[in-house]
Amino acid sequence: MGADSRFDPGTLAGVLIVSCQARADSPLASPEVMAVLAHAAVLGGAGGIRACGAADIRHIRSVVDVPLIGLTKRTVADSPVYITPTFVDAAEVVASGADLVAIDATDRARPERVDVRDLITRIVSELGVGVVADVDSVAAAKVAATAGAAFVATTLAGYTAGHVPAGPDIDLVRRIADEIGGPVIAEGRYQHPDQVEAAFRAGAHAVVVGKAITDPIALTRRLAAMAPRPAPGGRR
Repeated sequence: MGADSRFDPGTLAGVLIVSCQARADSPLASPEVMAVLAHAAVLGGAGGIRACGAADIRHIRSVVDVPLIGLTKRTVADSPVYITPTFVDAAEVVASGADLVAIDATDRARPERVDVRDLITRIVSELGVGVVADVDSVAAAKVAATAGAAFVATTLAGYTAGHVPAGPDIDLVRRIADEIGGPVIAEGRYQHPDQVEAAFRAGAHAVVVGKAITDPIALTRRLAAMAPRPAPGGRR
């Protein structure tokens, strides 16, 4: 997979990738804060970073030298796809300093009905970077791998089916690893060390963890739920 891109997939073999992203309504939502989180993650042992938006990617690129997976998130009128929906979005991600571009590679209709295989091919050939294909099924993984994606990632497992389970879909990691023979990135709802370990045992090339590391609001909420009463102004 991804033979024409400049990125060596072996660079991410066996590493933890930390996703440094924040909701627009979060007090953490600034490029400077995301760069600090990314720097801290690398100091803690992260072998890669996943980041969203040109400004965040530029700031993160200035403080870390590990592989950087970039993406954009935006809604478009004629498609449910919102992770790097178009080639223009991918080009902006690359111009900002990303080593790899993550795109929605599910079988859902894309903007202007562009075929995901054509998008992957164009990103690799014209931008010279590898593609991380965010998928929700083995079938989508096979299509992306055949088109030349450097990695397939289980990022969207459960999200396109209308029912999101509480934990990660480790079985999907195993099935993709068994059937496509290429590097699989496990992503989506990884919260505990045993889940990360299980993903690697299932055949994951790398594992992405986001909220469980970089979202102190969610972490505090989980622990505050054990307290007898919330602090003034706290939400339970």
